[in-house]
Amino acid sequence: MQSVHDIASEIVRREGGYVNDPDDPGGATNHGVTIHTMRRLGLDLNGDGRVTSDDVRRLSQAHAVDIFIQHYFNAPRIAALPKILHASVFDMYVNAGSHAVKILQRLFNQMRISVDVDGVIGPQTIDAAMTAYEAAPDHLADAYGIARRNYYYALADRRAASRKYARRRDGGKGGWITRAEEFISPKYHLTSQQHAERTASWG
Repeated sequence: MQSVHDIASEIVRREGGYVNDPDDPGGATNHGVTIHTMRRLGLDLNGDGRVTSDDVRRLSQAHAVDIFIQHYFNAPRIAALPKILHASVFDMYVNAGSHAVKILQRLFNQMRISVDVDGVIGPQTIDAAMTAYEAAPDHLADAYGIARRNYYYALADRRAASRKYARRRDGGKGGWITRAEEFISPKYHLTSQQHAERTASWG
């Protein structure tokens, strides 16, 4: 089983370097850490009294790993979930914040394990996670990965500007979908045809 540091390091590598995409609500981002997160944490790396895109550019990979572990794994209590979920929920928390937990909570409700969908990993969600794991230890990680993939597709359904993250210009799977499928067993990956059919309504 991977260590938390290993998982965080993989997330940093997956996120890549500095970007500032006008269609991305996260704004200027480096190694997956957004300018909004850096402002919230007061990370004025150049010491000019402001947190700007220059500070985002200065962020190191090692610093990003530390931020992710402290604020996106430890703070939301992902460690309290079954280990089989750690990598995917952690990765999704970096990508989508508390929506990562809400996706999991909705999955539990679909499994008829009642839990509030509040985005918080508290005693109720921890108990639900253990119950779900005991019921389906070999399927829970795949089920969560598929729920992630469905979330990305639904988000692109609602927001046209986000579709480029779910579908490439050539019609293939975009970064969001391939990212979700990294945590899904290959037998549950969508074929190119299935992906094309799922995104056909986007024009």
